[in-house]
Order: sequence, then structure tokens, then C-alpha cells
Amino acid sequence: MAVATFVEKYRGTDFAHAAVYGSWWFTALWASLTAAAVTYIVRRRMRRKSALALHAALVLILVGALATRLTAERGMVHLRCGASVDTYTVTDDRGNAKELKLPFTLRLDTFAVSYHDGTETEADYVSRFTVTDSRGETQAEVSMNNIYRHGSVRLYQASYDPDGLGTTLALNRDPYGIPLTYAGYALLFLSFAWTLVDPKGTYRRLLRHPMLRRAAAVLLIIIGCQVRVGAANVLPRETADKFGRLYILYNGRVCPVQTFAVDFTKKLYGSARYEDYTAEQVLTGFIFYGDEWCNEPIIRMKNGALRDRWQLPRHCSVNTFFNHDMGGYILGPYVRDYYQGQGGKLNKQAADMDDRLMMVMNLRRGTPLKVFPFTSGGRTTWYAPTDAITDTLVDGPRRKYIENVFSLVYQEVQAGSYGNVDKIFDKMLEYQTKNAGTSLPTPLQIKAERAYNAVPFATVLFMANLAAGLLLLAFTVWRMVKDGKTNRTYKAGNGRRPDNPDSLKVAYAAGTAVLGLSLLCLTACLALRWIVGGRVPMANGYETMLSVAWCVMLLGLAVGRRFRIAVPFGLLMSGFFLLVSHLSQMDPRITHTMPVLSSPLLGVHVSVIMMSFALLSLTFIVGLTALLLRLARGKDAPGEAAQEESLALLSRLMLYPALALLAVGVFIGAVWANVSWGTYWSWDAKETWGLITLMVYSAAVHDRSLPFLRRPVGYHLYMTLAFICILMTYFGVNYFLGGMHSYA
Repeated sequence: MAVATFVEKYRGTDFAHAAVYGSWWFTALWASLTAAAVTYIVRRRMRRKSALALHAALVLILVGALATRLTAERGMVHLRCGASVDTYTVTDDRGNAKELKLPFTLRLDTFAVSYHDGTETEADYVSRFTVTDSRGETQAEVSMNNIYRHGSVRLYQASYDPDGLGTTLALNRDPYGIPLTYAGYALLFLSFAWTLVDPKGTYRRLLRHPMLRRAAAVLLIIIGCQVRVGAANVLPRETADKFGRLYILYNGRVCPVQTFAVDFTKKLYGSARYEDYTAEQVLTGFIFYGDEWCNEPIIRMKNGALRDRWQLPRHCSVNTFFNHDMGGYILGPYVRDYYQGQGGKLNKQAADMDDRLMMVMNLRRGTPLKVFPFTSGGRTTWYAPTDAITDTLVDGPRRKYIENVFSLVYQEVQAGSYGNVDKIFDKMLEYQTKNAGTSLPTPLQIKAERAYNAVPFATVLFMANLAAGLLLLAFTVWRMVKDGKTNRTYKAGNGRRPDNPDSLKVAYAAGTAVLGLSLLCLTACLALRWIVGGRVPMANGYETMLSVAWCVMLLGLAVGRRFRIAVPFGLLMSGFFLLVSHLSQMDPRITHTMPVLSSPLLGVHVSVIMMSFALLSLTFIVGLTALLLRLARGKDAPGEAAQEESLALLSRLMLYPALALLAVGVFIGAVWANVSWGTYWSWDAKETWGLITLMVYSAAVHDRSLPFLRRPVGYHLYMTLAFICILMTYFGVNYFLGGMHSYA
């Protein structure tokens, strides 16, 4: 399966499905694995009912998958408004299409795309049609996450025609596979819960183990610093703030101009502030003092081929890249080569810099400043001052106001009449409130977004958590080494037994306080994103990193009450995930979700998997700690074996619930996929790597069958290496393999 994901990357989805996932030998492999497992269970005479139920659930799921493969029918139905259709199209693995008869007739009545108020961002696709069969006519509707059932036939919204007068519905008929598979999912959920509470089960025995004690962990992060020079004219902070309180259509949603200003400044400088200037001052600086600000060294340069090519400083100005002595725009040839397929490091960095420079150029032209709404017939359109207004309903005074108000502001700014500028901005806000219809966010959303923009949550928390975790780790290791030496001296008869140091208790109390405060702050951050976006904040890579960090913190506090070592673990791993969210590859912007993600199953699916990843990441830290301590102190050090055993016990205590959560999360995602796409498993790269991760970690609980896992060092080595699967599932899929899950 792992190899197949790379085959799909380089040979395409159709080839991977035909050559691997849909092949007879791949099905035979699963059948052989199932037969071997059943034979092994019978020969071992497994009697524990909870374990038998768990494995029976897996067998039932595979039987359901086989039934789907052998009996399910899938196809496409294309409808045009007013036309009746009684056939559907089936395409085989070789691309051959054939028409098959439907047990009813479909006639499309209407198709409509609904949008989020005031934007061009799709909220849903809705097909309304009439179904005619022997019983008469039935009015039906299909939209995203809302299917239509007619007997064993299910219809899903798949796509639509560019002219909006036609729609394509996906058809699925799977009367045997789905009931069997869903029964397997239900049994799996129940048996996992049974396994965790079974008094005779392995997990309950672990909870009663006498060696529930201490441990330690290590992680090293290097944080860079930034320097700033230069100055330029800006609007007074109060005046710039008034401009920031206006509304703008940005990134597919209506939000405060402040949000656009923060994103603009971050993209140029890497921070929401530039020296003592706010983001709103930077934005208005480029709008109203463009020539001066194009000489300002505000563009942060990363180390690399582009910086080395021209020996550029750490921070450059816009005009640095427009050198008349060197032929004008110095990036031009490299950007052109990049878009023609030359993907060298210099070309790639030049294209990234070109993107930032074009952002400045477009701002100076006024293109992104869509701050003028007009509502007609319940539909709101937002215009920039440079837009060609084609709507004939926009009357002369409004049209003139939109075209000329920024010129008026510019004149007042150049004259230094900031009081008049404030009045114009107040009038612009009145205009927006009067003409925006229902597209404006609520007052609560505005307050939440401004509060969210004011605090760089991820930046502050990742630095605080990593610093506190590293300090607490270093102190813990120092105490362990010191106590080990004192114990050896005591056993030799040259000293007295060390007492439990109060300093360690104080250190852990301080670490717990930092972790608790960090959890509260991150909870506030997620709550603000939830309010602003109007959805559960788990729809993209940035939000899932915040969510898994939140889960790690919560687990660190919960487990830390009994196992103090969980506190530095929680600080370090949450700091790591927050650092990852802070990296440039993650997009922190709040956006509307795609229509397919507008499902209550989104929050359950993502949150359960993130909680599982949080637990598994802690098993990685525990395993890495045990291996590092073994290398540092030697396998024959006094107490080393007992410490490795206690760490293995702590890891297993987290492994069992992590497996249960991961399995539940994966199969809830399968149910969601069945509701949205008509197929509960598509062999997408992230689905496949999620299954691989589940299988790899599941092997770790079979220590009776795998002797090397009974030894603590073997178990810790396995758990450390297994973490590669999580890294591949999340980062490898998102940034290399791609697929329909690569946004999350």
C-alpha cells in the first residue's frame, strides 16, 4: 500500500487503481492475510471475548469490502434542465464506457449554486429533480452531504455544467457491502471500548501494574531572530485603525480590513508589525505613500540561492528588485523559466518573491481593495475602486462615489488633514453598513476577529512551551543523573539514601502551571477561530496542528496528575506542533470550508484522529527518551532495566486508547465519505497511510506473538520508528503525495 501511494504520485490515480488497488492479486493479499490471521487465532485458542470481537469486526469489514468489490454498481447520471433520463454511464478500469438502464426516470427541474453572502465562494450545490417510477412521481433533492435514496440506489451530487443548466449525479448501488461493512464498523467501535474496560484484558492489567512511575524526554528547536531598519511616512495610528475597521471582501469572505492588513504585513515581513508600525499603518503606507514604502526594507529574505545570487541583505525593499542598470525587473527571467517548467531552487524562490512583489503592485493599483458593496435582488457584490462596474443597477452617485473616494482620501492625506480622512472613513463605514445587505459579519464575529488578530497565539505559545519543556527536561535529567550517582554511593556504603527533592516538585508545579495557562490560551484561540469562521476549526492543516497541540496539552495535564513526566512531554510535543503550525507552509487564514466539508462528521472525524495522533506522538517521545537514556547511561547502569520497563508501561497505557481513537476516526471518515461521495473507501493517499499507521501501531500490542516487543528496548525502538508513519500520513501526504485529503 505504501508503494502504491508513490506509484499513484508518478503514474496517476487511474493507473494505481488498475494496477494495484483494483487488481486481483491485491484482493488476494487481503484474503490471504485474513485467512492467516483467522488460522493463527484458532491455533492459539484465543478465548478472551473482547479480543475475539475486535478481530471478528476486522474480518467483517473485509468481508463487506469484498462484497462491495464483487457486487456494487457505480456510475454517473448527467441531467439537463427539463430533459428526462432513464440510463446511467459506467466506466471500467480501462476507460470503456457503457450505458445501463435505471429502474426509474429522472428529470432535472432546477440546479443552483448557493454562495456565502456577499462572496463568490460556493456554499453548496443543489439539484432538484423529479423521479418517475411505477408508483408515480416524486420530488427529490440532492446536495453536498445530502443524498437521495430510491430503494438500493443512492444518488450524490458530483458536478455541474458550466452554464448552470445541467448537473451530474453519482450513482451507487451496494445492497450487500454497505450493511456488512457498517456492521463491522459498529462491532469494531464496541469491541475497542470493551477491550479498554475488560477486567481480564491487557489494558486493565497495565493499569494495575506496580511500576507506574517516572520518565524524561528530549527535543531541540532553534529559533531565529529578525532585525529591522528604516522608516517612512504613515497615517497616525488612530486614523489607520479606522481604516482597519472597514469591511473588505478578502480570501472569499467578508472580514475587517485589519485582517487583510495583518496577512499583507506577515507575507512581506514575517510578522504582524513592522518596527513600531501596526499592520494597518503598513497597509495604508503602501496605499497612500507608495513611493516611500517601496524603498522601505520590509521584505524578509530567506537564506538560499536567490539571496546568494545577488548578495542581498536580510531585508530588502521592493525597489531592490527593479534595477535599471541590470535590465529592469531582475527576477523576470527566473520567474519565466519557473513557469515554463524549470523548477530549480533559484527559480522557485524567485517565483515566491515575485508573488509577494505582485501583491504590493496590485495593492498600489487598488485591485484587492473590494470595500464597496452593492446589493440587488438579495445578491451582494463587492467592488474595488478600479473595478469596471457592469451592473446597470448601480446608479450614478454610487458609481461616482466608488470611483473617486480613494482619490479624495489621497488628497487629504497628502495635505495632512487627518481629521478629514477620519470623517471620510466614517462615511465609508456608513456606506458599507447601508449597502452590504446580509453579507456583513455579526458584531460578535468582528470582536472575535479583532481579538484574534491582536494576539499571535501560535508564535507565543510555541516559544513558551518549547522553552518551558526544555528547561524542565534538562532539570529532570540532571536530577536523574545526580540521584543515580547518589544511589550508587549509597549502595557502596559511602553515603545516605537521597530524599525526594522539593526542588523537583516545585519545577513540575511550575511546568504544570505553564501547560495549563498555555491550554487556556490555545482554547481561546480556537474558540475565536470558531466564532469568526462559523465552523469547527479543523478544516485545514493549520487548524489541525492547533487541534493536535491542544489535545497534547490536555493529555499532558490529565496524565500529569499521576505521571509527572507527562508534563514536559506535553510541553515539548505541543510546542513542536505549534511550531509546525507557525511554519510558512501552513496557511493560518480563516476561510469558508468547501461544501463537502460542511458536515457535522468533520469535527468528530478530525478531532478523534488528532487526539489519537497526540497520544501516539507521546509514545514516540517516551521511546526516544528511553533510547537516549540507554545510550547516555549504558544498558548495565543500575536501575536502567527498571526504568526502561516503566517507560514501556507508560507508553502502552497511551497506545491502547490511541489505537481505539485512530480506528474510530478512520472509519468515521469512511462513513462520511460514503455519505458524500457514495464510496466509503477510495484509496486516497491519506486514507491509505492512515490505514498503514493503524496496522503498524496495532502490531505493537501483539507482544505475545512478536517476542522482540516483550523486551523494553525492542518495544521502544519499534515505537520510535513507527512515528515515521504519522509523519508520512500528515506531512508526506500534504506536501508531497497530494490527493483529495492534502488540505488537511
